[in-house]
Amino acid sequence: MKVGDKVKFDFAGKKKEGVVKKLFDNSVYLTVEFDRDKQKTVKRKLSQIGSGKAKKKK
Repeated sequence: MKVGDKVKFDFAGKKKEGVVKKLFDNSVYLTVEFDRDKQKTVKRKLSQIGSGKAKKKK
C-alpha cells in the first residue's frame, strides 16, 4: 500500500472506497467522498483495512 492507492474499508456497515492520504506504521489516513461531505479525512488502523499485518491466533 502506498500514498495515492485506492482501498476499500468498512464504514457504518457498508463498504466505502478511499484514497490513501498519509501512511504510518500502524495507521492510515484516507480521503473519502461522502454524499454531503466531500474530501473527508478518515483515520483507520492498518488491521481494519484488511491489507495490514495478519493477526496472531492464540
